[in-house]
Amino acid sequence: GTAQAQTGDRPNVVLILADDLGYTDISPFGSEISTPNIARLAAEGLSFTNYHTAASCAPARAMILTGVDSHRNGVPNIPEALPPEQMEFDHYQGVLSNGVVTLASLLQDQGYHTYMTGKWHLGHTPDLLPSSRGFDRTIAMADTGADNWEQRTYLPIYDQAHWYADGAEHTLPDDFYSSEYFIDKTIEFIDSNNADDKPFFAYVPFQAVHMPVQAPKEFSDKYAGVYDEGWTVMREKRRLAAEEAGIIPRETKVQVTPGTLEWDALTAEQKDHHSRRMEVYAGMVDAMDMHIGRLMDYLQSIGEYENTVFIFTSDNGAEGSALISPTGRSPLDQWFSRVGYETGIDNLGERGSFVAIGPSNATIAASPLTYYKFHANEGGLRVPLVMSGPGISQQGELSDEFVFVTDLAPTILGLLDIDNHNGNWKGATVEQIVGTDFSSFLNGANQQVHSDSESIGYELGGNSALFKGEYKIVINREAQNESEWHLYNIKVDPGEVNDLKNEQPQLFEDMLSDYEAWALSNNVLPMPEGYTRRGVIFRDGFN
Repeated sequence: GTAQAQTGDRPNVVLILADDLGYTDISPFGSEISTPNIARLAAEGLSFTNYHTAASCAPARAMILTGVDSHRNGVPNIPEALPPEQMEFDHYQGVLSNGVVTLASLLQDQGYHTYMTGKWHLGHTPDLLPSSRGFDRTIAMADTGADNWEQRTYLPIYDQAHWYADGAEHTLPDDFYSSEYFIDKTIEFIDSNNADDKPFFAYVPFQAVHMPVQAPKEFSDKYAGVYDEGWTVMREKRRLAAEEAGIIPRETKVQVTPGTLEWDALTAEQKDHHSRRMEVYAGMVDAMDMHIGRLMDYLQSIGEYENTVFIFTSDNGAEGSALISPTGRSPLDQWFSRVGYETGIDNLGERGSFVAIGPSNATIAASPLTYYKFHANEGGLRVPLVMSGPGISQQGELSDEFVFVTDLAPTILGLLDIDNHNGNWKGATVEQIVGTDFSSFLNGANQQVHSDSESIGYELGGNSALFKGEYKIVINREAQNESEWHLYNIKVDPGEVNDLKNEQPQLFEDMLSDYEAWALSNNVLPMPEGYTRRGVIFRDGFN
């Protein structure tokens, strides 16, 4: 044990990032999945129900860590999905630019110990790994994803799973399970420096619940039968629970995401497989929460829990890819067979299996929102945000204030009373932080995060949005092939059911003009004709 944290000590920060976690996938937001530790953080702090991120992982991670727009920090899209025409430009490389400063670097410079354990996905050359971007100790998986049970790749676009420890290639232990290992190493790192009483910043980007969705059987089995009624029933249960919890407005209108299958038209075998996939998904969320609880207990045991700012969120909305089929007609079947991945129901979620919940189940995770990951609809962009600890005066409360992903880094700096670099770092000009420091909102001094007149633009892979006050304009050119923008009041209509474009034409035109100005000032490149994300990622085929 060590001395208790003293009054006035600089707070520690634990930034927890789930991967592909949907809007209502935690119990405080209406989920049937047990997440008591995240619920404890929510009860001790403030939950944001109108927080928005990017619809894909690497751009979100880059914005979280820098407070800089993805078109200026080097990561406008994941590198695997960038078309060659765009990669000719320096700001479209899909890896973290040398012209930005990470939150870890800023805190390290102020005497913080800085730790990272989990998925990095911002580059894997020596100068791009987290050990070169402000982190003292690291365990980093550099790809879009990887197996959670062993050191193997999860897609045929990689020759191996790229793991690093403190900048050097790393071999995982035989008893590896991702969520457990990340917390083990986080505790190990914190404990190694605990005696010096310096504060720490721990960034824990889980692989949960990115595919392959995998969980210890005892966790998956806790949810046996829960999803047997299918996604239509479960979406409605989630909607009602979210309303009851105050997460969404009463009588929120919803629509069925196009492409969702009819549950009653499925065979019994298909229903069983889809249900088990969701049981494994729930088990993986449950297991992640349990391991978060282990970190909380450890911090309590060393007297640092009360002196720690906790932030829990997700990088983007739920994953809706249709890469595996319950009837064995997946485009990856040949590759699964060659490398030994099983997709049958008997071993689902355990070592050697590959699980993805699929687009129809993803509508449960995103409920009551429309669409999911990659789409600029609310199901792709709106995820939970829970904050607690020093500087956060509200306890057990909810806020429907609009918050954007670039706001997190400057807010953490504000909570720690550390100056923004203002575009100059160690004598060099760097990209300025564009996010808003809302630490004064957290301590009750301000009543608003963003003004109603402030506009915030977003684009990823041809899908675009702009937020202004309670409103959002959105178009999905990729996947949905839309040619027209839509206008929604997302505070009262998070399901994006009522398009206001014709009712409020002046607002729509003003916001469209704001988007065009934002895109021009951030040098947003047009997508090549015929671009599809899947087509670029699998340009060499599935074999």
